[in-house]
Amino acid sequence: MKKQLLIFGAPGVGKGTQAKLIADKLEIAHISTGDILREAVSKETEMGKLAKVIMEKGELVPDNIMIGIVRDTLKEDKCSNGYILDGFPRTVKQAEMLDEILKELNSNDICLINIEVDNKLIIQRLSNRKMCTNCGSILSIDAIEEPERCPKCKAVGKLIKRKDDEVEVIKNRLEIYHNLTEPVLSYYKKKSIKIISVDGSKTIGDVNLTILRELKGYYNI
Repeated sequence: MKKQLLIFGAPGVGKGTQAKLIADKLEIAHISTGDILREAVSKETEMGKLAKVIMEKGELVPDNIMIGIVRDTLKEDKCSNGYILDGFPRTVKQAEMLDEILKELNSNDICLINIEVDNKLIIQRLSNRKMCTNCGSILSIDAIEEPERCPKCKAVGKLIKRKDDEVEVIKNRLEIYHNLTEPVLSYYKKKSIKIISVDGSKTIGDVNLTILRELKGYYNI
C-alpha cells in the first residue's frame, strides 16, 4: 500500500519536525507547502509564475494556484513511494480540492496524523523561542546555553525574537487555526480514512514512536 499521509495540528505542535522524521523513517517525500511553493517559483513552472506575481504584491496565494502546485508535486517521481503532506489542506475547501486530485491520481487511501496540544502549552512553546539570523535555526530559549550564542552555528549576537513568536501574534494565529483549519479534522472524521491522534505535549521522541507504532500497524511494515 502506498504511504499517503497528511499531518495536521495547530501552529507549534511540532508538525514539521515530525513530518521530517516520518519521511526519513518511511523513505517517503516530505511535502511542505511552503517549500514546494518556493520551488515552483524558483523553477518558473506555470503555477510558479502565477504565484510569484501574487506574492510580489504581498497577497496570499489563492487556493486554485496552491492546489495546482500540490497536484504537480504529487505527480513527481519523488512521491512514487509515498509522501507526507505538511501544511495542506488548511481549509475545508482545500480538503475538497485535494480529494479531487487524489481521485485523478487514483490514490484515495490516505492516513491523517493529528497532533494535539493545549493552547496554553503552544503559547508557552512558541513565545519561548529565538531565531538565529546567521543560520536560520529556530531555537528554544532553554536550549541556548551561552547568552546570545547560537548552539547550532556558534554565531554570537545573531539571536532575535521573531514577531511571529510574540504572544498576541500567537493567539491570533491560533484563533485563525480554530476558525478556519480545525474544521478540516471534522471533515475527515466523516470520511472513511485512518486518523491517528497523538498527544503532542510529550517529547519529540515519544510522539514519533507513537506515530510510527500506529503507522506500522496500518501499513503492515
